[in-house]
Amino acid sequence: MAATAGYDWAKEVEEFESTKAGVKGLVDSGITKIPRFFIYKSPSKLCENGEIQLKIPVIDLQGIEINSVRRKEIVEEIKGAAKNWGFFQIVYHGVPVSILDAILESTRSFHEQPKEDKMEWYSSDNKHKVRVFTINGSFSETHVANWRDALACTFIDGSLDPEAIPIICRKEIMDYMEYMIKVREILSELLSEALGLGSDYLAKMDCLKSEYLTCLYYPPCPEPELALGTINHSDSTFLTMVVQDSSGGLQVLHQNHWVDVPPIPGALVVNIGDLMQLITNDKFKSVEHRVLARPVGSRVSAACFFFPRSECMLKPYGPIKELLSEKDPPLYKSVSNLEYMAYYQKNVRECTSALPHFKL
Repeated sequence: MAATAGYDWAKEVEEFESTKAGVKGLVDSGITKIPRFFIYKSPSKLCENGEIQLKIPVIDLQGIEINSVRRKEIVEEIKGAAKNWGFFQIVYHGVPVSILDAILESTRSFHEQPKEDKMEWYSSDNKHKVRVFTINGSFSETHVANWRDALACTFIDGSLDPEAIPIICRKEIMDYMEYMIKVREILSELLSEALGLGSDYLAKMDCLKSEYLTCLYYPPCPEPELALGTINHSDSTFLTMVVQDSSGGLQVLHQNHWVDVPPIPGALVVNIGDLMQLITNDKFKSVEHRVLARPVGSRVSAACFFFPRSECMLKPYGPIKELLSEKDPPLYKSVSNLEYMAYYQKNVRECTSALPHFKL
């Protein structure tokens, strides 16, 4: 939001960050008005989903054995969802409900500790492999802050020293990530086949070999009509998987309508990232999504973002040549994960995407 007369934007942000208490700290302090850098839009422009009866695809992964009739059906369902929605939910994916419950419960336990037990992890510097933050990286008056706190863990090449993770959620995070990698392998095959390629195609590209896990906590907001739990955005990585609690609030922009992504017990939400749209030459779509702020109660979720292994962070990724023809020329120039992320973090604001910058 723009600065206004008599309002010191930088000072307010600095004072907030200096507490190292996050949004949870604001709520615990008893505030009734939210700081201006959290204010998104006027109430009349926030709630536009109305009575739209669109439903995000839910895909049952039972029967994915190679060459089975059901696998072919699943591949077609994923192809349609990735092309038309950019979002879908998967069930019977192999992750025990106990593991999903544990990561959500431990996320809540971590964020609901006294602030003194979390302050050592608090940092806006994304070079830290494990950190807590509300404001991520650089922040200017053109940004609006998300009404949520995050515990982030970066697994380069699928690895992170467990001792670096807070003990209150260490086991749950490590157990969860083991299963995230297993599901990633399954989805990598299914997405490859949905593109008409060999099942190992995306795996050979090494574009899904590292993970960035954010354990998210959305406290109640005293002015939920003025803020968003997570601001409208598309994901800048290749692929994302999310487990959410039963609270709801996640929405995806589809056909110019905000559509709820309803909580389904035992389900994982999957969405296509910007770089997946780029390499598939728009065969798959990365779409805008958001999380609403809530007037009462808290929400927790865990989002796992997939990006290239360390040796490929500078590797240029462009439209897959097997998907190109005279009728389907490349739509994007090649770009490395690091270059894309650098441009995204420096130039992209809410409700926009970095993809147009890399169009040919």
